[in-house]
Amino acid sequence: MATEYLEHKLSLLPPRPGCYLMKDINSKIIYVGKAKNLKNRVRSYFKSSHEGKTARLVSEIRDFETIITSNDKEAFLLEITLIQKHQPYYNIKLKRGTGYPYIKITNERDPKMEITGLIKKDGAYYFGPYPNVWAASNTLNFLQKVYPLRRCQGNLGRPCLYYHMGQCLGACFQTVPKEKYDIQIEKIKRFLGGNVGEIKHQLEHRMTKASEKMEFERAAELRDQIKYIETTVEKQKIISNDSTPRDIFNYYVEKGWISIQIFFIRQARLMKREKKVFACINTPEEELSTFILQFYNRRNQVLPKEILVPDNLDKDTLSQVLNIPFRTPQRGQKKDLMDMAAENSKLVLQEKFRLMELDNRQTYGAQQQIFEALNLPYGHVIE
Repeated sequence: MATEYLEHKLSLLPPRPGCYLMKDINSKIIYVGKAKNLKNRVRSYFKSSHEGKTARLVSEIRDFETIITSNDKEAFLLEITLIQKHQPYYNIKLKRGTGYPYIKITNERDPKMEITGLIKKDGAYYFGPYPNVWAASNTLNFLQKVYPLRRCQGNLGRPCLYYHMGQCLGACFQTVPKEKYDIQIEKIKRFLGGNVGEIKHQLEHRMTKASEKMEFERAAELRDQIKYIETTVEKQKIISNDSTPRDIFNYYVEKGWISIQIFFIRQARLMKREKKVFACINTPEEELSTFILQFYNRRNQVLPKEILVPDNLDKDTLSQVLNIPFRTPQRGQKKDLMDMAAENSKLVLQEKFRLMELDNRQTYGAQQQIFEALNLPYGHVIE
């Protein structure tokens, strides 16, 4: 229920887009949100009934601020900035960086390949994300054998061991033409884009030649490389008719909680899945939209070529903010993947509910008992 002071502030709210910052008794910002219509959205916190974490938030609000923006896109961007700056208690917090490994081709005169979890705007090529470091390492090891770039420090004045093994183009003792690197990088990009038939055919031909020359050790090495393609790349189920890198988001809401699933589709295959469950303070559409923007704001994560989302999101504004298309599939494989993400969201949330009652008794419930025993108002931190 709003106080007389809050009622007065509510009456002055404009029906315009912008962000709002909810404050507690100590004037600490505890929640940041955005709205197409500030008047309607902020009033809804005090004029509607709530449950769970939203009810707890409303009970702590003693004041609020609003910042008007020119349009929805500006509101999206401002909200993410304010969340990062203030780290409000009731906003979902995503860790910096995904923790996912990527294969990187460095942007330098003699480029090399490496594994990284840190994405920079440095002109390098990034491929991924990979399910884990083991998968990325295996792929990197394969690429260094069949499409070598530079493995040594360069300018050694003599051929390095990797050059003798055929895994370095020779920057250690000679000037490698840029065109030679460019050709290799194009082959790497085609392979990582899902075109594995070409290299598999070449390896089979080279293995046959090595066997005919009785170079059995070399033939065995080529056989292992072919086996890598068959077991690691081809074995993954192809789930798309094209190799467009795309991410898929869907959600499920129940009892004041939202469960979100993200599918990473790379090389026409489901490479990685991520899940997140948290209290739904705002509308599900607003929570998912904010989550998506925060998700891609971490360490300048590599963006896909397309993002698939449910139909009830503001796809036009999200597309403007991230500068890539947001779409909702209506039929076919993409629609099936969206449905699968929604079903997984539901299963994860139902599992969360089974564990939540015990967890609440041990954490929130115990904390509440301590504050009551000390005759203090409920707080989020004990020092």
